[in-house]
This record gives sequence, C-alpha cells and structure tokens, in this order.
Amino acid sequence: MNRSHFDKVKNGKGFIAALDQSGGSTPKALADYGVPEDAYSGEQEMFDRVHQMRTRIITAPAFDSGKVLGTILFEQTMDREVEGKYTADYLSDNNIVPFLKVDKGLAEEENGVQLMKPIPDLDETLRRANERNIFGTKMRSVIHEPNQDAIKEVVDQQFDVAKQILSYDLVPIIEPEVDIKSKDKEKSEDILKDEILKQLDQLSEDQNVMLKLSIPTKANAYKELVDHPRVVRVVALSGGYTREEANDKLKENEGVIASFSRALIADLNANQNEEEFNNALGDAVDVIYDASVNKK
Repeated sequence: MNRSHFDKVKNGKGFIAALDQSGGSTPKALADYGVPEDAYSGEQEMFDRVHQMRTRIITAPAFDSGKVLGTILFEQTMDREVEGKYTADYLSDNNIVPFLKVDKGLAEEENGVQLMKPIPDLDETLRRANERNIFGTKMRSVIHEPNQDAIKEVVDQQFDVAKQILSYDLVPIIEPEVDIKSKDKEKSEDILKDEILKQLDQLSEDQNVMLKLSIPTKANAYKELVDHPRVVRVVALSGGYTREEANDKLKENEGVIASFSRALIADLNANQNEEEFNNALGDAVDVIYDASVNKK
C-alpha cells in the first residue's frame, strides 16, 4: 500500500471526485456534457468520448491536488492513458489518489434493497489494479426501504467483498447508498449505521475501510462511523441533490467530505472553450471543497 496516499486520504483537506460513470450511465453523462448519442457510433466510440471528457477534467488546472484528494475511476479508465501515462499514474504523479469502481452494477430490487450483482472476475481486476498502482476500490448497493434483514444483507455483502479487496492490500470504499427519495430514509440510515458498526467491530487492526454514504437526514448521524478506528474516511455522495443542496447538507456533518459525481461536473460542457471549462470546473471544485472542510 502507498502510505503517502493513505495519509493523504485519511488526513488531507479536500474531497474525492467520482469520475466512474459505467456503461449504463455513460450515455446520460455524455448527453449532460453536450455529446448526444448520435454524436458517436457504438460502445467503443462512446467510451472513447467519455475518456476524452474525463481527461479534460483531470488535466484542467482547476482539478487541483490541494482540493481534490482522490478520484474514482471506471475500470476501462484504469487501462487508458492520460498524457502518455496510465490514468492512475498520471493522478499519482499529480498527488491525487486513484480509486477504482469494481462492482458490476445493481441487481433487481428485492425486499426494498438492491444488492450488487456478482463480480466473478474480481480477483483478476484486483490483480490488475495493483499493477496499475490503484490505491483503493469502490462498490455500490442501494437501500430503498428500512427492511432490517435486507439492509443487513446489503452490509454483509459489502463487507464480504471488502475483505477480498483488503487481501490485495487495497482500501475498499463501501457504498450502501440510501435512496434520498425514500420516505423512511432516516429509519433506513439508523439500521444501516448499526449494521455497519457490527461489521467494523469485527475487523482486525490491519483492516481499514472507507465508507461512501448518502448525506444523512439527521446531521452528524454517522459520527460514530467517522470516529471508528477502522474507518479511514467517510465520504458522501450527492445522490441526486443539486450541488447547492448537497453542499448545504454536507456542511452539517462533521468529519464527512464529498465524493460527488453529477454535482461536480453538472456545469461542464464539451462546447466550452478551455477558459470557460476551467472556470466552471474551478467554481464547482471550490464550493465542494468548502463544504468538505468548513462545517457549520
């Protein structure tokens, strides 16, 4: 494990950028960026276009390591290059910690939750992640309803996969998202926190994880998780909130930093010139950084 990366993620001031849009979400991400589906032909060209978008973000002056602690990448991005270097190496050389999304998407909803689909090639992906100098990973589940047994199943699955990831000396980001539209969101969050604490208490001293969670309904509801000795960092997803809403809510949660995707890139467009693009990205980076380090 890269100890300087570990120290930066654990102690640094800033946030984690989520640039890990997968095959299913890529067309919408490109459309929002001003690249409609008729602008490219086939999956390969689609992924070429989204890598161009990610490269433009990563290489922009506003994407500053003083405010961006790390970046979550899509699997294909790990094997692509930015300015002649593998993406993770480019990020590391610019003092930004590289993470990798490793899940294969969500299963159908059952009992109010969506588990992760099976990840049959995870060992091979983790082996390649080490070759590509990736620091950690991320995998996502979704909770829609406060079903005790189902939420326990979500957390158990996440930690089972996390332990496999830990065996490769990588730091897993565990992401059991609670749907912000859930009518019983706070109750789901209470159950989720308790189940996560049970799992954290079973980890050994050399097993450290990160948590990526929806911003809780009740401010500082996850403070026990933030303070747990096995938790490197708790980061928050924007989850469908606007950037302003997400930032306002994030400021109420001590010790929690952002890991935003849509809220980070919402104002970026392929048709912007370099100055316009960098200014728009800089504005987003500045306000998300502020919400991550300055609390109410």
